[in-house]
Amino acid sequence: MIDLRSDTKTKPTPEMRAAIAAAEVGDEQRREDPTVNELERRAAELLGQEEAVYIPTATMANEIALRSLGEPGDEVVAEENSHIFVAELGGPAVFAGLMTRPLRCPAGRFTPEQLHETVRRTDGTHVPATKIVSVENTHNASGGRVWQLDELEAVASTARELELLLHLDGARVLNAAVALGVPAAEIGRRFDTVTLCLSKGLGCPLGALVAGSPELMVKARRLKHLFGGAMRQAGIVAAAGVYALGHNIERLADDHARARRLAEGLHEAGVPVSLEQVETNFVQVDVSPLGLSAEDALARLAEQGVGLSMTMHPTRLRAVTHLDIDDEDVDSAIELIPRALGALARA
Repeated sequence: MIDLRSDTKTKPTPEMRAAIAAAEVGDEQRREDPTVNELERRAAELLGQEEAVYIPTATMANEIALRSLGEPGDEVVAEENSHIFVAELGGPAVFAGLMTRPLRCPAGRFTPEQLHETVRRTDGTHVPATKIVSVENTHNASGGRVWQLDELEAVASTARELELLLHLDGARVLNAAVALGVPAAEIGRRFDTVTLCLSKGLGCPLGALVAGSPELMVKARRLKHLFGGAMRQAGIVAAAGVYALGHNIERLADDHARARRLAEGLHEAGVPVSLEQVETNFVQVDVSPLGLSAEDALARLAEQGVGLSMTMHPTRLRAVTHLDIDDEDVDSAIELIPRALGALARA
């Protein structure tokens, strides 16, 4: 199968496996694992923060960040289809006791004006206080869209003015940095907490990080243990992250280029693709103009040996390029997807 379902489908390369096999390890719970310590050091510097904590998953990292920033009954504001709202099983409510305030906006990016209109000031007896603003960059549900630096700066400045804390769900923030041509720290430094997923475009088998100030990371380490995320000789898997940070960041540009070529090829073949939405490694396909349901389209694609996946939008599928997709796979997908969806007959 040409597996375009997600960039989580990557498998460790031989070089990454060699790094895993050679990892120096210790008790990470006691901060005695040198490989985990090195990964945390590198990640903090990469993300423009003082410290970072290695976490098993990005979902856990997001929930630890929110719990570190807020108190039960506080509100977190984010775009309505952000990952923390639609893909973490109500985690903000379950783990942090947070109220959620969704914002509806195009491309997953909200404005300072929306923050001003949304923020609630508590009266201390009845009204919950808006406390946290969460930004997702790149934004999954909108098709891997990127926040521009001026947009981030405007929202961050407004949040500070309103005395709100800022969280960056940066699962794919390195895709955003590569797309913008800036260091990831230029994005991450604006936030109180930042998360990074290692098992997407970076190609690791598992792992994530949460980064922030030393004071917040003390909380994060306690919550990591509370949430069941403390490990022992975790350098075995952290070694994959160290390798990825050294070898797999700049190559994300290849994924972006392949996604663009895939989108253009599908568009030319009559597949409904919005080219202006393709900013990183996501291509969204709207199957409704082809008279297909998402389920029918996925079945047809599977018969042709191509894997796409559902999105939050009922008639839109996504194709995601990644480390295990090469130019030949893209060429084949450009041929097979229109055939599976019957697009050529309608073009």
